[in-house]
Amino acid sequence: MITLHQVHKAFGDNHVLRGVDLTIPKGESMVIIGGSGTGKSVMLKSVLGLVTPDAGQIIVDGQDVTAVERDAFLARFGMLFQGGALFDSLTVWQNVAFRLLRGSLKKPAEEARAIAIEKLRRVGLKENVADRFPAELSGGMQKRVGLARAIAAEPEIIFFDEPTTGLDPIMAGVINDLIREIVVEMGATAMTITHDMSSVRAIADDVAMLHDGVIQWTGDVEQMDTCGDPYVEQFINGRAEGPIEAVR
Repeated sequence: MITLHQVHKAFGDNHVLRGVDLTIPKGESMVIIGGSGTGKSVMLKSVLGLVTPDAGQIIVDGQDVTAVERDAFLARFGMLFQGGALFDSLTVWQNVAFRLLRGSLKKPAEEARAIAIEKLRRVGLKENVADRFPAELSGGMQKRVGLARAIAAEPEIIFFDEPTTGLDPIMAGVINDLIREIVVEMGATAMTITHDMSSVRAIADDVAMLHDGVIQWTGDVEQMDTCGDPYVEQFINGRAEGPIEAVR
């Protein structure tokens, strides 16, 4: 579904991506791991076409991302943002139905609200939260609303950016289980960025380790603990000593 071939991106003298090669099969859940500032978010934005690579090629379902009709292309994606990114001035159901109330996916408000309530139920929230505002919800509930919004338009591809950041371990586990269930249920292709190893083990079919602008290792999640790659071993075990230099 998604292929990156020798993707490079620099911002001035800061060479963030230095030749990324990665393939994400259709219907698979790929989790990208790596330290802060290694280019994970830049890679994700490049796939979406929000950042233009300096060199290389990104193909999504057979189409070069630099040569597609933007609205139709982006309509295929859903996104769960790291901080939730809910609109404070909109009610919960309006947040969930945001894409269904405008643009090429526009539906009548009544239909959009019904879809939003159905998606809220799918993530374990009752109808009585639909008319509340985000500020009236806990962090875990806000994250669920963000997940409901990500799946509201039945996307083929879903991106999850640090889906459990700021959540307690129990709620993080709930969100991980929901993500896994929904991705399998929808048959969607998923790409997740996370530092949380419990998320990796719960969500991933495949794992890719990004470091110093390249993919150091990629493979099945079940191979991760015994892969023998020194970068992966240091990262998943949280060791200060190893090939990844800790910022002091």
